Amino acid sequence: MSTKSSILIFLDHETKPYGEFDAPINFELDTTKLVDGDHILKIVSKNPDGKEGIRHVPFNVRNGPAIAIEGIKENDIVDGIIPIMINAYSKGNQKQFLIEGSETPQSTPAWFWAIIIGFIGFAIYYFTVAMIKES
Repeated sequence: MSTKSSILIFLDHETKPYGEFDAPINFELDTTKLVDGDHILKIVSKNPDGKEGIRHVPFNVRNGPAIAIEGIKENDIVDGIIPIMINAYSKGNQKQFLIEGSETPQSTPAWFWAIIIGFIGFAIYYFTVAMIKES
């Protein structure tokens, strides 16, 4: 009889294990062979006495191009005409970095415009008061 616990690893709802190992283990999960979306890693451990422990680890695979959307969010309530910007970009072959298309352009946030308008307003006020005092 073995003195080590055994570990069975299942992927999603498969009945055949992804792998069977003696504890402790280190392994690499190749997500490039999985479709994008939600998956579950199920780990079943059995001690030498035959008792089992089960753990489920949900994870999300996104090997395909990332999609960024600006202008609408999930569960938004909208009406009228909505300008929407969509960008899709990928990690590429990871041996060469491509700057083109690797970042999603975004519109200028409202707080930035408020700061600019406040600064210009203060500058006009300051120069107006300085001119009045000078005369």
